[in-house]
Amino acid sequence: MLLSLVRFVLGLAAAALVAGAVQVAFVAGGELFAGTSGGRLERLGALALLAAGQSAIFSAPLALLAAWAAARLTIRSALYFAAAGVAIALAGFFAQSVRAAGVEAALNRYALAAYAVSGLAAGLAYRFVAVPKKRLSDLN
Repeated sequence: MLLSLVRFVLGLAAAALVAGAVQVAFVAGGELFAGTSGGRLERLGALALLAAGQSAIFSAPLALLAAWAAARLTIRSALYFAAAGVAIALAGFFAQSVRAAGVEAALNRYALAAYAVSGLAAGLAYRFVAVPKKRLSDLN
């Protein structure tokens, strides 16, 4: 039980950091590595940490639900965690965009793509860190 909780916390932290990094990559665009001065990379890193914090705050209850369902049904598929990550990210996108500027903001395709890709990457990162690997004894 304690090991499962530690895996969940570490997986959520990894997923949030990956989601923050992907969102910053979308914000920086093609100029991400242009002029890689220390100050610019430091600002992008700080922005990624801020985005990761916001992602973790919103996604924690939904990620707990997805992790509980995966543990209960013994799901280890990367497809499940990728889909769960995308669903959680899209829920966050629609919650934020409707609250901030109404339904018209939900039609921003670039932001929608940024959230979807960050959710996909976060779900895969969670699976890589938190899901126990199959042992040879489990395969027999």
